[in-house]
Amino acid sequence: MGKNFKMVAKTLYGLEELLAQELRQLGAGAIEIGTRNVSFEGDTGFMYKANLCCRTAIKILKPITAFNVFSEEDLYKRIYDMPWEHYMSAKGSLAIDATVFSEQFTHSQYVAFKTKDAIVDRFRDRDGERPNVDLDHPTLRINVHIDRNICTVSLDSSGHSLHKRGYKTESTVAPINEVLAAGMIMLSGWSGQCDLMDPMCGSGTIVTEAAMIACNIPPNLNRDEFGFETWPDFDVNLYERIEDAALSKIRDFHFKIYGFDVDPLAVKKAKENAKNANLQDFIDFEVKNFFESEKVTGRQLYMIFNPPYDERISVADISKFYADIGSTLKHGYAGTQAWMITSNMEALKHVGLRPSAKIKLYNGKLESKFVRYEMYEGSKKEKKQ
Repeated sequence: MGKNFKMVAKTLYGLEELLAQELRQLGAGAIEIGTRNVSFEGDTGFMYKANLCCRTAIKILKPITAFNVFSEEDLYKRIYDMPWEHYMSAKGSLAIDATVFSEQFTHSQYVAFKTKDAIVDRFRDRDGERPNVDLDHPTLRINVHIDRNICTVSLDSSGHSLHKRGYKTESTVAPINEVLAAGMIMLSGWSGQCDLMDPMCGSGTIVTEAAMIACNIPPNLNRDEFGFETWPDFDVNLYERIEDAALSKIRDFHFKIYGFDVDPLAVKKAKENAKNANLQDFIDFEVKNFFESEKVTGRQLYMIFNPPYDERISVADISKFYADIGSTLKHGYAGTQAWMITSNMEALKHVGLRPSAKIKLYNGKLESKFVRYEMYEGSKKEKKQ
């Protein structure tokens, strides 16, 4: 399997603990939680496994060097001196992502540009030809991270962000990111132990991620490719063994997942996406207005949804909309644990129910709250007795 090395998994704010837990369960060592990232150790097979199986990771990076930089010349020289021919050939292509937290380096695009120049110049000077830049399907995706004066250079083993699972061909306005959807389900504590419903399902991201969690299906099984597949040392037999082992852990799911939306086009798109993921048998989709609905099962129900915030989807009267959410939950959904995410804190006050949990997350750039309302059978007082 080869020896262990350090890796960094990037994630969304608020999902760091979940990601650490996922990595621990998969068998990672030396786990350290940062902000929007978790560092860990594993071998090459583990790197493949983390990309395939982590629901809350956005990228799995493999750091190859770190050094001090104090000027653009420093950066260029240090990058130029690295043995890039070990990682790709002059006939290959590259893409560079840069993040900077530094007074000296303030522009990430410029750092990416300087890095590209240094790599390309090294190849030209050595081989007389240079790799091209290809932002979509590069042979090698490189990540440069500058924190004050420390520059860390990593190979991006994921390629495109891991939220691009490969099942979503159809999208609605303001769709939720797949990693955020999976994280919300995991934060809610639902893992397939009862029915689950998204009453405003849009393109079906939450219910599709839920079906994968319930059946323990690797989230990135439907992806076209990972970054590591174009590396010179890619071991296809090892990857296939890792994939087979993950598939052998798929389990049965004995409850129902419901996806409702008032918009017939959204429901059509959601059905398509679930079908792309081969999960259509686990999810019942229906065109339905949540405000005219009630619980269809006598069993315990989890509800997880992403109502309009009035940021990207506008609602005529947002306060009334949120008040209606509260009243529908109260009158139609006893025995339900309802979770919803919103960035509209003003509208949230109109729900008229007291949340029993509030978790800070970000939906895109929007600071949001993921809140839980527990709708008891009978009154809360009876429940306590």
